[in-house]
Amino acid sequence: MLKEILRILESDARTTTKQIAAMTGVPSAEVAKLIKQAQEAGVILKYKAVVNWDKVEDEQVWAIIDVEVTPQKDVGFDSIAERIYRFPQARSVYLASGAYDLAVLVVGKSEHEIADFVSQKLATIEGVQGTATHFILKRYKEDGEILTEVEEVKRQQMVL
Repeated sequence: MLKEILRILESDARTTTKQIAAMTGVPSAEVAKLIKQAQEAGVILKYKAVVNWDKVEDEQVWAIIDVEVTPQKDVGFDSIAERIYRFPQARSVYLASGAYDLAVLVVGKSEHEIADFVSQKLATIEGVQGTATHFILKRYKEDGEILTEVEEVKRQQMVL
């Protein structure tokens, strides 16, 4: 039952316990209890809004930075990943397969600010062997939400 409640909250964190109770058939008090337990256990980390920043005046630059790392004895990639995810610029950090070991999603005010982060902070970490920065040109979908408005295609009807 908790998984169903979590899926509902993940889809829309504003869903009330009363609404979840109606959707699941679980009494509202029990829903509230399960949510509180999930928060205390660290299962629910935070509630958030998915914002389409392209519609807000503040310009943001997004980048995905691939990071090649030399794993450290006894801790592997975890120690370097921790150093990276502690930077406020790092929105997300993932261990990945392929040519690079870590994928880092970074947000800044300009390409220059992101370049400075890579050259002054990221590349200087001991164990980082190389980076490849990919600037995001347009975001289409984030956290399951479509960010672009799709124009309706209007076609004329063919007369035979």
